[in-house]
Amino acid sequence: MEEVILVDEQDVPIGTMEKLQAHELGLLHRAFSVLIFNSKGELLLQQRADDKYHSGGLWTNTCCSHPQPDESMQEAVKRKLFQEMGLQSETHFAFSFIYQAKLDNDLTEHELDHVYIGYDDSLPLLNPKEAKEYKYLSIDSIKREIKVSPHSYTEWFKILIQHPSLRPVTIL
Repeated sequence: MEEVILVDEQDVPIGTMEKLQAHELGLLHRAFSVLIFNSKGELLLQQRADDKYHSGGLWTNTCCSHPQPDESMQEAVKRKLFQEMGLQSETHFAFSFIYQAKLDNDLTEHELDHVYIGYDDSLPLLNPKEAKEYKYLSIDSIKREIKVSPHSYTEWFKILIQHPSLRPVTIL
């Protein structure tokens, strides 16, 4: 049974709960999103596996999940980035935001999402239980695609990609 950490709006833990139950009840919990850029400044996107418990088949950021009650955020980021994408990229904290969104399967995401950014030209090795495809796109291209086909992207990613702290970066 995977648990999430329930938090208040200041990210103070107030308990734990089974992950699916927290999404059924729409309770605020701690989460993270990872954005890996290549040396061209393009963002690595993943298409979620079709059989994920929500948002299956949708495009989203490089990796996202929840820290376990007994691990640090940095440990969780490293664990899930390798588990989902086969990457061991160095990341750093960029910003946090709170959002609430209705999802498929009568679930609600209500997360305090900590965003981590990294840079890596390594090609991902996808875990087929987590992701079925990947692509690299510039931030501007992603925003154009979302305008044309918003139903193809996860709810949190559509919010995240518009965050004022997110800036396209090119590494020389």
